[in-house]
Amino acid sequence: MSIGTKIRTFFQGSWYDEDLAIMRAADQGSWVGTTVFDGARFFDGCIPDLDKHCARINKSAEALMITPIKGSDEILSIIHEGLRAYDPTDAVYIRPMYWAIDGDVSGIVPKKNSTGFAICLEAVPMIDQDVSTTLGRTSFRRPVLEDNVVNAKAGCLYPNNARMLAEVRRNGYGNALVADAMGNVAESATANIFMVKDGSVYTPIPNGTFLSGITRARHIDNMRIDGMDVQETILTFDDFANADEVFLSGNMTKITPVTGFESKSFPIGPVTRRVREMYWDWAKTETFA
Repeated sequence: MSIGTKIRTFFQGSWYDEDLAIMRAADQGSWVGTTVFDGARFFDGCIPDLDKHCARINKSAEALMITPIKGSDEILSIIHEGLRAYDPTDAVYIRPMYWAIDGDVSGIVPKKNSTGFAICLEAVPMIDQDVSTTLGRTSFRRPVLEDNVVNAKAGCLYPNNARMLAEVRRNGYGNALVADAMGNVAESATANIFMVKDGSVYTPIPNGTFLSGITRARHIDNMRIDGMDVQETILTFDDFANADEVFLSGNMTKITPVTGFESKSFPIGPVTRRVREMYWDWAKTETFA
């Protein structure tokens, strides 16, 4: 399913100007679900942290026992080539992907060096800075490493996210505030999360239950360079209910203000606006040549 337009696909050494079919019915990734992907963004002539996203896709593959077949620098080069077909005013979602083609005798464990690889580019606009969301509680939780591959950006994790979103949307909220196995806040259903209280910024400490995002790390670096107090710590639902500001951090939209957590309302406050401003200023240093 496409989420954008102007789709381009890299597969088996060539770029195609279409949403190309890339998997077969008997590919292990098709029927067992051994797939990983990563997401990066091109916008305003910038490709922020693309090198980190290209490195992470290989780490994700290894976590699912998929043999990476492209070096991160090669993936970076292929993406640069593919982006040259777009207008500089386009905003593009960049998605490299791996999947297992063959499995062992059971079909469950991926065979080494039997890997599918593709890159999908889609024109997807960036959201306006004042587009916000609201949060509700979900009965579903983030898994732990002992029962799922939370150390990878794996396709098999997303059905859990989908049921979180479906549940809270039925209750009138835009996204879910999600607990880890211990009942503390981990993230939202689609992105990492920050809250502001009395001028300090807080975010859940990475504890192996959620992917600590590349964009999340960039925001933390930018805020600390700007002199803000940023703390990674254990946070509860009560902490978020008593926050002054809340915002989400993810690759697709970079920063999304949160204007409500169930009965509590939040402004799009000065810290949220400053974090967005700093990110865009920094992104301009990562231009596409």
